[in-house]
Amino acid sequence: MDGGGGRIDRTERHFWLTRSMARVMGVNLMRAMEQGLLSPEDYGEMVARCQAGKCHEICQLWLARQTGVAAKAPDHCLHRDVLDRLRGS
Repeated sequence: MDGGGGRIDRTERHFWLTRSMARVMGVNLMRAMEQGLLSPEDYGEMVARCQAGKCHEICQLWLARQTGVAAKAPDHCLHRDVLDRLRGS
């Protein structure tokens, strides 16, 4: 944390949103990297895309409503294609 609510805090929030979206989809991003299905660079790009997407509020609301593994990623999710691909692996 940078103590000033700056870039590190925002990046951390989007890291957790990305990870949470994957978890709700039944995808373990760390395992996907271990299996060579996702590179660390791709994971970093996912977090950056989430941060640039400006849809964190709608993502948080969607995540809060989930009670189990979601059948598919929501239409607004910038990671929908990646998560659907990883889920099918």
